[in-house]
Amino acid sequence: MSEAPSVAPSHPLAGDPVFDLHVGGKMQIASTVPLLGRDDLSMAYTPGVARVCEAIAEDPSLTQHYTWVPNTVAVVTDGTAVLGLGDIGPAGAMPVMEGKAVLFKQFGGVDGIPICLDTTDVEEIIETVVRMAPSFGGINLEDISAPRCFEIEDRLKALLDIPVFHDDQHGTAVVALAALTNALKLTGRLFETTRVVIGGAGAAGVAVTKILLEAGIKDCVVVDRKGVLHSSREDLTPTKKALAEMTADVTGRTGSLADVLVGADVYIGVSGGNVPEEHVAPMAPDAIIFGLANPTPEVLPEVAHRHARVVATGRSDYPNQINNVLAFPGIFRGAFDVHATAITEGMKLAAAQALAALVGDDLAEDMIIPSPFDPRVPGAVSSAVAEAARRDGVARR
Repeated sequence: MSEAPSVAPSHPLAGDPVFDLHVGGKMQIASTVPLLGRDDLSMAYTPGVARVCEAIAEDPSLTQHYTWVPNTVAVVTDGTAVLGLGDIGPAGAMPVMEGKAVLFKQFGGVDGIPICLDTTDVEEIIETVVRMAPSFGGINLEDISAPRCFEIEDRLKALLDIPVFHDDQHGTAVVALAALTNALKLTGRLFETTRVVIGGAGAAGVAVTKILLEAGIKDCVVVDRKGVLHSSREDLTPTKKALAEMTADVTGRTGSLADVLVGADVYIGVSGGNVPEEHVAPMAPDAIIFGLANPTPEVLPEVAHRHARVVATGRSDYPNQINNVLAFPGIFRGAFDVHATAITEGMKLAAAQALAALVGDDLAEDMIIPSPFDPRVPGAVSSAVAEAARRDGVARR
């Protein structure tokens, strides 16, 4: 196998360990077969490869056996909503997409290929992904701004017969549900009687709301910068209106974030910004606060702990990190293992339940979710997802 190209030790920001780690990028393509002589070359390439090509041309399903396609996911972005940095464009997004690809490999054994598209046009993104799809077993959409991300995902799911997954939505939702499941258990609460406030109606807010309702939460409201989403507001987008109909229109709650936090059991922040301490202070006893904005949580843990029994963030330097890497590698691994045509709500719920169950007897205020480095995580998630895919009728084997 060939060696990676050497990279000069000197670079513009040499001496900074983060930049030093990124020199030359974080990934490379490696051969899985020997190429040590003429016989190897004749089978891996011409003339032998022609026989494989002809067989696949006659029966395209053979790509599932004789190419890397069924184990390869495209990590697709347009660079419009990268981390907390916002719209930094496709070039600026590449280090994150590379990072996502190496996480896929490390934690799921899935080959990820970063694809940074130089367009923000919905139609162009959809057409491009559809044209690329035969090269991949699945599509992971990443860091595409709302509300365009909703339409892109929905239309690609309708057009393609391979899994399409927007990780900013569903990865966050799966891990948040897993953590909340254990937080409710720890505080003696039930899903159907717990009051939840979700701060933020973007990609993550929409998905978290939907998965919590699916899991059994009855009393849930979503708040944006102008207050609670409810149908009497005239400024709602179609996505926000749909959220309002599922949440505040059912509960009858209106007002500001401060209003609905009074007596609330759970606050989940997925919007950024800052929630003042006086807003969380009146929450219910043994409250649960998830401040998931990165790098600065909506409620700093030092503040949250004064008013909540269970606190989680999106950061790795605090306990209870709500980290998408707990979900997406195992979800795709499980989907690929059964050649699933889609990722269903049942598969997401199964992933969350599997994650929550791993905590077991270690459940405590600072241990409501397993570590990303827990070696049990990928297998538990992938097995649960594969089983759910069979139950939901989307498995092809």
